[in-house]
Amino acid sequence: MILLGVSEAVVVVLAFVLATVLWSGVIDADLILVYERGFLKILLVSGIFILCMYYFDLYDTFVLASRREVLTRFAQVLGTVSVIQAVLYYTYPPLRLGRGVFLVGIILGALLVIGGRQLFLVLNSWPRFAERVVIFGDGPLAQHLISEFQTRSELGIAVVGQVSQDRDLTHGSGATHRLEELSQLVESKRIDRIIVTMGDRRGKLPVELLLQLKARGVEIQDGLELYERVTGKAPLESLRLSWLLFSPGFYHLRPLLLYKRMFSLIFSAVGLLLSSPVMLLIALAVRLDSPGPVIFRQKRVGKDGKIFTLYKFRSMRNGADRKGDLRPVQEPDDRITRVGRGLRRSRLDELPQLYNILRGDMYFVGPRPFVPEQEEELAGQIPFYRQRWAVKPGATGWAQIHRGYCASVKDNAEKLAYDLFYIKNMALGLDLLILFQTIKILVLGRGAR
Repeated sequence: MILLGVSEAVVVVLAFVLATVLWSGVIDADLILVYERGFLKILLVSGIFILCMYYFDLYDTFVLASRREVLTRFAQVLGTVSVIQAVLYYTYPPLRLGRGVFLVGIILGALLVIGGRQLFLVLNSWPRFAERVVIFGDGPLAQHLISEFQTRSELGIAVVGQVSQDRDLTHGSGATHRLEELSQLVESKRIDRIIVTMGDRRGKLPVELLLQLKARGVEIQDGLELYERVTGKAPLESLRLSWLLFSPGFYHLRPLLLYKRMFSLIFSAVGLLLSSPVMLLIALAVRLDSPGPVIFRQKRVGKDGKIFTLYKFRSMRNGADRKGDLRPVQEPDDRITRVGRGLRRSRLDELPQLYNILRGDMYFVGPRPFVPEQEEELAGQIPFYRQRWAVKPGATGWAQIHRGYCASVKDNAEKLAYDLFYIKNMALGLDLLILFQTIKILVLGRGAR
């Protein structure tokens, strides 16, 4: 996806440069690009073009596989880019690239990007370019990985066979393989990688055989590691205690924690200052819409299981959560007020959480905090659930941008898988990616109830 995005950015820039040459001629194009800062204007247009493609999910692997969906969203991108450029040209005329150049450039860019994507899909689905792998193991992790490889051709991985220590397995082509045949299979099928997915490896893993194959150039990879890289979440069904114990995550160095605290402190203070006029208007609207307090207070579970008070604008009728009525929000839900419905869809009801971040109850990025009763209930039903409390909760997080609203134990188990991945891999780059994705979700209004 990174390669596709960078290549398309280059293609769009070249399309507008070519449009300038075609529309103005070689001599005038040189003057426009160099002396009239035309190249900087082209970079601005191209940046907006690629950003719109990202916001319309054209770099999402699931959208990429559907040609109709790609063409529909691409048409939306062209319309959005045109509207944004029109607004920019109206508000700041020096940014104008010229109507003719812009029209020719956006047509050329669209044709080149669509053509390039078709070539990308053809090359990416060509079996010759796929990496040939053998799955060693037959547990849930093996089945999950095989399913990912079969449904996501962009990964470029072809499962040639599956081998078990205990018994023969039949894969998609109907062939069977014993452990004793592994070496011959690697040689005859030109295997590039063996993925070890066995849960219990004590006394069962043929270490010497795998070392011999590794010496012959075959990559030996842990299935848990690959599953994380492919899905962005921890494999709960196959999770071992050693994964938690020896993982580089779950132990966070002071510089990282200092960065998260300083980032949260500075930006929450700035956010409170800039949003205070909006918050005053929201407070007035909440008070006029329905009787009850403007701010909703609720106990939530924070780091190490400690309880803190979370602040939000009240979006439900006063007292709707009393008598243990903590059921998930439905569509529609008679507990939500008229103003509250708009606040929840826009996520503006969560603005008071900036105060929680400022005082240190939360970070901007981290696992989403829940009420104590719900947390204890889920901890009793989902293995490793208490590991979510290893870090401070956040206003947004890796699980929120991938999973959305959770209404069942299964949903929360899926969310835990993303939370554990985040806790293990917590870093500045991952936090920035989450914040960038969160802005996209807020702009498009996704996942709210």
